[in-house]
Order: sequence, then structure tokens, then C-alpha cells
Amino acid sequence: MRVDYSPDTLGAGSFYRLLTAVIVPRPIAWVSTLSADGRTANLAPHSFFTVACVDPPIVQFTSVGRKDSLHNVEETREFVVNFTPEPLFEQINATGTDFPREEGEFDVVGIEREPSLRVKPPRVAASPVALECTLHSTLGLGDSTVVFGRVVHAAVSEDVLVDGRPDIRLLRPLARLGGNEWGTMGEVHDLARIPYRDRRHR
Repeated sequence: MRVDYSPDTLGAGSFYRLLTAVIVPRPIAWVSTLSADGRTANLAPHSFFTVACVDPPIVQFTSVGRKDSLHNVEETREFVVNFTPEPLFEQINATGTDFPREEGEFDVVGIEREPSLRVKPPRVAASPVALECTLHSTLGLGDSTVVFGRVVHAAVSEDVLVDGRPDIRLLRPLARLGGNEWGTMGEVHDLARIPYRDRRHR
């Protein structure tokens, strides 16, 4: 037996909580941006995040409502997606607070920054991976805006590389779950796909 839920009768807030409880785990884009005048560096986690295109490399994150990250990206057309590893859990969570726009999370939370190579917004110094992006486009959907960013540079710490590739066990990614729940990597399974031509001969 199943329980049926309708977004029309449940309401947007309750249905949002249902969706985020079942669409799990969700990777986190820890987005750093700069205000138009260059004075305030904003840093915020967005858990609606994924790869949008391979060639050219484009990533996307969703701003639910008109958040500081969105304002800054629209004005400067640049941002950085910083990887969210387990050791930075408390700092990542702290930057999710609704700080006033003129207060930068780097300074308020006490997060060390480092300069980016291709864009003006800073990177999180302790994050093992930073994807520097320029704005490709945005798409408005109801109360949300999907931001598409072209990755113009990727900076990866040597500490998480094995044979030249990022290793999941060294990256130790955090993920968002439902409510106030967060997830860690857990057990990793390695299983190659079977090409159709090989499957036919089994």
C-alpha cells in the first residue's frame, strides 16, 4: 500500500520537504561570489546541483528564491563552486544562514580564502576542489532560478589525487538529505557497465 501526496493540496512548503527527503543524496555546490563593487565575498551552499553539459563543461545550481549568490552572479557573471568535504561540515552548515547581503560569509564564519586563477570570486582555501565558472545563462522556474555556469578552470588538491584522478575516499564528500540531515560517503561499490555486445554472448 502507498500513501498518495498531491502538490496541489499539500502546498509548496510541505511538498518541498517531501521532495528533498526522497531525492537523496544531493551533492552540494558551495558557491562563492563577489558583490558588484568587489567588497563583499559571499559563500553559500546549494543542494540542487549537478553537471549540465560535458562539452563545453557546464554545471548548474538552483537558487530557491532571490539569494545573494544569484544576485552576485547576475551582476558579475562569475562564481566558483567549491567542493564540500566532510571535515568542513560545520563551516558549510554555518554559511547556509540568511546573513544580510552586505555581510560576507568568509569573514563572518572565519573561512580562509585564496585567489582564483580565471575569475574574481575567491576560492575556499581548505576545499580540495574548486570549479571556476563564468555565467552561461539562467532559467527562471516558478520561485527558483537555475544558474548554468561554464567551467573555465578546475583546481584540484594533490592530496586527493590517485594516478592523476580525484579519489572518492580522499575527497570524503558531504551530501544533503531531508530536513536537517546530512550524509557522508559510506560504503563505495565498484561495478563496471557491461557493453551490449558483450551481454549478448552471455
